[in-house]
Amino acid sequence: MNPTETENLCGLKREAFQTTINGKKTDLYILRNSLGNEVAITNYGGAIVGIMVPDRDGNYANVIQGYDNINDAINASQPYLSTLIGRFGNRICRGKFRLRGKDYQLAINNGVNALHGGPKGFHARVWDAVQMNEQSLVLELISAYGEEGYTGEVKVTVVYTWTNENELMIEYLATTNKMTIINLTNHGFFSLAGIADPTPTIEDLECEINADYYLPIDETSIPTGEIRFVKDTPFDFRTPKPVGRDIDADNEQIRNGSGYDHCYVLNKREEGELSFAARIYEPKSGRTMDVYTTEPGVQVYTDNFGQGEKGQNGATFPRRSAICFEAQHFPDTPNHPYFPSVVLKPGRRYKQKTIYQFGVRK
Repeated sequence: MNPTETENLCGLKREAFQTTINGKKTDLYILRNSLGNEVAITNYGGAIVGIMVPDRDGNYANVIQGYDNINDAINASQPYLSTLIGRFGNRICRGKFRLRGKDYQLAINNGVNALHGGPKGFHARVWDAVQMNEQSLVLELISAYGEEGYTGEVKVTVVYTWTNENELMIEYLATTNKMTIINLTNHGFFSLAGIADPTPTIEDLECEINADYYLPIDETSIPTGEIRFVKDTPFDFRTPKPVGRDIDADNEQIRNGSGYDHCYVLNKREEGELSFAARIYEPKSGRTMDVYTTEPGVQVYTDNFGQGEKGQNGATFPRRSAICFEAQHFPDTPNHPYFPSVVLKPGRRYKQKTIYQFGVRK
């Protein structure tokens, strides 16, 4: 079946995403549900480049940031913009970790630290893609032994499903032939007001996060090891409040992250349960997004380093025009033995499910 038709809500052109990289073809895939709403994904980095949903008045907008052609994606100033992340989402201190008594050194690409699997991580790979039906896309990748310094050959499958309830469901599965570490996520840059030129700030969003604790970070954004109570801090989103209320507070942690760039320890009754993580509400459009995940944490990032990048259909992305909810295990886990383990052994399967559900509030 054709991955996309000529006409689509997001206005993106399939041919703009078609090229060949190292013998593998890139393309654009459109998922549509029974409501007529759509999600657009490219197999370059598994990037989500379109989520078309209506506001309270029925007006459609694209609510995720991305590029509108393959060349801009390849040469991106924001290489992780709404892409899949691996092998290890978030940061590892100085790119070093020890596994079974052996020391490993990863590529350094974020100051003194390793970030998001390295410069040639999953965000910069061409995934094998099969569109199963109008609402489901399967992406597959083999990450070679030694890639970016990681041990083990890892086989990864990611399934995107766009349900009739406006849920973008992302299911991850991975296996390895040798013990390794893994921490997969999606780095969606969400702009519920709709991308534009310029895309509006996210500071007016009402945000709720189902977490009593978060992980403080040092000046290089590495967790200190402390698990801190959110009460009486700018990080308390247990009841909804505007994202911008405390985003520039006189607070060491806010300064260290240049805003919010912290992992929240999600409230869970049992390990691995699919449960509510966060909710945002955009008051002008009425759009909402609820996040559910099986992961123990969610990295909340308020696009603190955006520089007005050009995106889909002439949109621009200024600083703090998006918010990210990266469902994952905790940053730098290999160097914190009491954090939930990220070790994957042969014969075991890494599994994760995260759901972003879109709605409107009248």
